[in-house]
Amino acid sequence: MMNGEFPLWEVFVRAKNGLSHRHVGSVHASDAAMAVAGARDVYTRRMEGVSLWVVPSAAITASDPGDAAELFEPAADKVYRHPTFYVVPDNIKHI
Repeated sequence: MMNGEFPLWEVFVRAKNGLSHRHVGSVHASDAAMAVAGARDVYTRRMEGVSLWVVPSAAITASDPGDAAELFEPAADKVYRHPTFYVVPDNIKHI
C-alpha cells in the first residue's frame, strides 16, 4: 500500500472472442484477484466483455513520445516491406 492507497492496476477487456484486449481504465486493488473482481464490477457491468487482463501499473514501461523519431524512424528505411516492388497480376482482387 502506498500513501494509504492500494496499488494501481491497468484493466484490459476483450469484447468478443477473436478480438484484441483494449485498455479501458484502471482500478486500485491489493492483489491480482481483487483487481480482476474490481475490474469486472466497474468495466463489465453490462456483459461488455469475455476476458479481463489486469496489470500492475508499476510493471508497465512506456516509450517517451519525445523519442518517437529515434524509436520509429528506422522502420522507414525498410521500403522493401511495402508491396510497391511487387507486380500484382490483374486477376488478383482485394489486395
